Amino acid sequence: MVTIRDAGVGDAATLAALAARLFDETFGASNAPDDMAAYLAEAFGEAQQRRELEAAHVHTLLVLAAGEPIGYAQVRHAEVPTCVAAPSPLELWRFYLDARWHGRGVAQALMRTVEQVVRAQGGAAIWLGVWEHNQRALAFYRRLGFTDVGAHGFQLGRDLQTDRIMSRTLDGAVPEPGQRGT
Repeated sequence: MVTIRDAGVGDAATLAALAARLFDETFGASNAPDDMAAYLAEAFGEAQQRRELEAAHVHTLLVLAAGEPIGYAQVRHAEVPTCVAAPSPLELWRFYLDARWHGRGVAQALMRTVEQVVRAQGGAAIWLGVWEHNQRALAFYRRLGFTDVGAHGFQLGRDLQTDRIMSRTLDGAVPEPGQRGT
């Protein structure tokens, strides 16, 4: 059974290990080991995760299967790029799911929960950055109705990469598994 719940400060160690593992599994083979190590140490240490979990502007969701962490998402109030023209947008800062759970509808369920968080915080749209070479993620977000509205830089160690910025208003529903998005 899969559950999605709000993460708390007590989840910092679990989130740090999960986030580092999923980021490395997703991007490690496509990036220089030194750049990956630098980014993982900076972004996903336990102290950093604790700070994010304590931050009022960040909302973290944890996905569990039989009590084991398999994914997470983070929504935050952040500076909105000028290319995002949607009303009251919040950033979907991180959205990761263990590859063993891809194609089972868990990502769609997590996105529906993200939408509930965004709405509860007064948001009417979601924006995100996704690496221009992550074709699987780009296709996933397009299926859910996100559109490419621009780009910004993403620093991974010494490597400045390009993220595509995608945006979507919340007036449409996330499709159920097996349904096609717009």
